[in-house]
Amino acid sequence: MEREHSKNSYIYVNSEYGFEHNIVIPCEDPISELVHIMILKHNLPIYVELELNQDVEKFIKERSTDYFNEETTKMIEEAKENKINLEEITKKWEKVLKEEMAEYGECRCASDDELFATAYHKMVHSPALETMLHLEHMYSQTVRQKTEEKKSVIQELSESQNKEMNNAVDRLEKDMTETKINELVARHYETHSLMQGKLNSELDTLKEAQRREYRDWIMQMLEQNQTTSSLRTPNSPLTPPDVMIPTHSLDLDIQDTPMLEESFTIHLGSQLKQMHNIRILSANVMDLCTVEDGKQSSEPKPQLIQTALALYSNDLSGLVLLADNKIGSRGIQEFQEVCQKSTEFHFAHIEDQLDKISNIAQKYLKSDHKNENRNSHSELLQPGDFYITKHSNLAQVHVIFHMVSDDSLRGNDINSRHPVVLGLRNILRTACSNDITSLTIPLLLQYEMTEEMTISWCEKRAELVFKCVKGFMIEMASWGGSDLKNLQFMVPQGISNQVFQSLTDMLPRIFKVSNPKILQ
Repeated sequence: MEREHSKNSYIYVNSEYGFEHNIVIPCEDPISELVHIMILKHNLPIYVELELNQDVEKFIKERSTDYFNEETTKMIEEAKENKINLEEITKKWEKVLKEEMAEYGECRCASDDELFATAYHKMVHSPALETMLHLEHMYSQTVRQKTEEKKSVIQELSESQNKEMNNAVDRLEKDMTETKINELVARHYETHSLMQGKLNSELDTLKEAQRREYRDWIMQMLEQNQTTSSLRTPNSPLTPPDVMIPTHSLDLDIQDTPMLEESFTIHLGSQLKQMHNIRILSANVMDLCTVEDGKQSSEPKPQLIQTALALYSNDLSGLVLLADNKIGSRGIQEFQEVCQKSTEFHFAHIEDQLDKISNIAQKYLKSDHKNENRNSHSELLQPGDFYITKHSNLAQVHVIFHMVSDDSLRGNDINSRHPVVLGLRNILRTACSNDITSLTIPLLLQYEMTEEMTISWCEKRAELVFKCVKGFMIEMASWGGSDLKNLQFMVPQGISNQVFQSLTDMLPRIFKVSNPKILQ
């Protein structure tokens, strides 16, 4: 039921349902995903999944055995006939060892970013932490002040233009014509664009100057700290005038908004069980990103301390943020505004990261080598796709997984094979491979409450996500990398106490919650 297609590619032919599918041997993809792709691509009924899964597994096992037998026989014959080029094999192994193992890698000079990262990591784990955060806070105050001035100027210009336009419209039947009004509209648009560009340029220049001064200061203070323990904050024109520092760093005027939350400790794993902390909370997703702006305080917020300490570590925090299918579009405008409230000292600014990601994505989507299961006519991202941005100036997260979603998530009939659910699996896998040990995901795959989200809708969606994530976490044990120590399920702010309590009652039934045993 197969014919050779290329060196290690075979055509799986299913005569019962009348379709063919190309399978590369050795097959690295999970069989369940391969079968699901076949069902979608060839419009097969869902009930054939189990039968097809067994048949495909048998096919892959037989073809893999044949393939490895052929390869082994070929290598043995070449060894007998002295056809093996030992020098070529040696060069290949030498290349692999140099690329994969640090002890055999070629020595090279560290880049400026690597030197700064090393210096920052040393300084942030020293008594200099308070001074560093204080300086960052002063920088952010300057950026916020400049941002407020920008908004004020733009607002005044808009109000002035609106007033001028209203006067022109009132004189339409006297000395004003439609042509003149159109010219006025064009002039207003040009003036507004020029002013916006000018103010944005000034703000970008300020941030870049702060970034350069801060990085130079860190390098200088590292050298100074080796001889003296005193660290002084530079008197810089890029920071606001000094203000009196209050004796208490907590701003009593700012009270945290109360939010619903519940925490659990669970153990997962088939043999060696791993402990995980799970938390379910109701909040605005931007609360995890936004650094509270205490305008009357000259002290940095304690939110940033843990973020700074873990920045260059193997204990990073991530957040799944839902987005639309166009990178950098209006869907993440609020998030971009949060990122722009302060200077990014460690990574590229959010606009630059998104531009780079967009360019890479467009090259891939326009290429002839993209996955055969993607829409060949679409140059947009599809549900379940995600891209990653890195940050050091957010409140509680270092890495953002921007996952594409669509209106199908509003329905009540999605299942475990939905692209966004599979996207969560890929995000968990990526997190484990990149030292992200804390992750926040939307439990309802929505960050805002809508009319169709009834109690039964929320319970059904939560049960699906709970069960799928549990399966993904058990599967993580075979992926290697870091353990996901902390997992947060976030539900929309404003959810009723009744629904929230129902979801928290559901979690311990699906996950195995650790309860102490009391011996009497």
